[in-house]
Amino acid sequence: MFPPVPKLADYGISPTHGFLPETLPLTRLPDPYYHKWEAIAANLQALILSKRLRGVVDRLPVLSTIGLEHDAEWRRAYSLLSFMAHGYIWGGDSPSDRLPPSIAVPLLQVSKHLEVPPVATYAALCLWNFKPLFVDEDIDNLENLATLTTFTGSLDESWFYLISVAMEARGAPIIPLMLDAIDAARKDDAATVTKSLTAFAERLDDLIGLLLRMHESCDPTIFYNRIRPFLAGSKNMAEAGLPDGVIYEDGSGTEKYHQYSGGSNAQSSLFQFFDIVLGIQHYPTGEKRGRDSEPRERQGHVPPPKHNFIMEMRRYMPGPHARFLSDVQAVANIRDYVNDHRNNRPLCLAYDACLSTLSSLRDKHIAIVTRYIVLPSREVRARSRSRSPEATRRKLNLATASRQPRQPQGIAYDPRSGATQQPQENGQKNLKGTGGTALIAFLKQARDETGEPAVEEWTKRFLGRKARSPGEGDFFAGKPEMGTGPVEEVEVPGLAGIWTIEDDFGGICNY
Repeated sequence: MFPPVPKLADYGISPTHGFLPETLPLTRLPDPYYHKWEAIAANLQALILSKRLRGVVDRLPVLSTIGLEHDAEWRRAYSLLSFMAHGYIWGGDSPSDRLPPSIAVPLLQVSKHLEVPPVATYAALCLWNFKPLFVDEDIDNLENLATLTTFTGSLDESWFYLISVAMEARGAPIIPLMLDAIDAARKDDAATVTKSLTAFAERLDDLIGLLLRMHESCDPTIFYNRIRPFLAGSKNMAEAGLPDGVIYEDGSGTEKYHQYSGGSNAQSSLFQFFDIVLGIQHYPTGEKRGRDSEPRERQGHVPPPKHNFIMEMRRYMPGPHARFLSDVQAVANIRDYVNDHRNNRPLCLAYDACLSTLSSLRDKHIAIVTRYIVLPSREVRARSRSRSPEATRRKLNLATASRQPRQPQGIAYDPRSGATQQPQENGQKNLKGTGGTALIAFLKQARDETGEPAVEEWTKRFLGRKARSPGEGDFFAGKPEMGTGPVEEVEVPGLAGIWTIEDDFGGICNY
């Protein structure tokens, strides 16, 4: 007896808006009791700029959450308090490792109600932080979207959030579409499965178009230096000024430090849904499953997830969304079905088209992360070498933090012990760690794993191709330079952990 295919209504998921709320986010809390929160949010940029936010928040009374009624009000409160909390922590010359009761108490209560951590998650920044300019137009249109709250008041910050909102809206119809495909596969309805996969691939291509618009209104330098520091969490942030994390002062007298990851697009339930329904499995960075080590179960079955960064990010999703993904994992059968019908060429081509398009989307995302994270971080290193220590240490946050080499903080847990592996004696970089993400390494591996379930041999060859750099193997290009000496490593703490400025480590928005 198969478990039932999940029903979207049971998880508060919209068939038209997907993981975005069916009811549009509130632009203000209706109860005048919460006007103090709204006033701070409305003046957040000025308060941060004048460095008066902490003083205002310190004088703020602790407001009760008893006046919050509908889900939309709880979500609005969570977004407001998350922005206030991160502004308080990162809005000074040095970060604050304590959140006062005026923020901590209601934020802990609201977070518990919504089943999310008390930190600025993807839900607080994107899913519950937008409004349409014209309510009679679609919300998957970037020209019809605006943010409700930002740290900087810049167009760049709004555009960064709204790209994700538009992608969530454009990809929302894929969710009921693929649930129907799962049901059709149970009924051996190959035509419906093929049709669903074809529509899935077309929608994925639309998402690529939206992602590629990031550069239109979000400048990499502004993002890296002005926006990104406010999005940081409190996990692995020692070099940014939070060695132990943050204390949430709840008045109990027994408060202790807590560490949470910051906002990351890896917290998007939509993209994890894509992997689940297509039967794509991801492994900790550097660990790959060989052909000879596949489990005894059918190759198309998605085994229980491992304890890696992707699964950790599921803890930062709204509780019902995370449960939905787990329940879909239990019924996902598309990869099985396609493997059982390899003689059905239209079905196999449609499935491989989904894998190819999703892999292409991840390729584009790697390019964006390189432009917005890797390259600006190298510029910061170059500038820091030419400036005096006093100038570089004047302000401490995520954009200014740098350090000497130490053991890299990678994306994966040690799958055998769950502990941090020790640095190798030969001085090579060790990819294993206990927190954070591996930037380019993680993204490239996720992209490569996307193509592993491909059915057609030509698709496997196409997705497994290796890009050649210009002039590679060219006789006239000469040999690469040797013996250029050691290169200084500088690590930069990431939004969801830590990365170095080298290509192979680090992390922010992992699709």
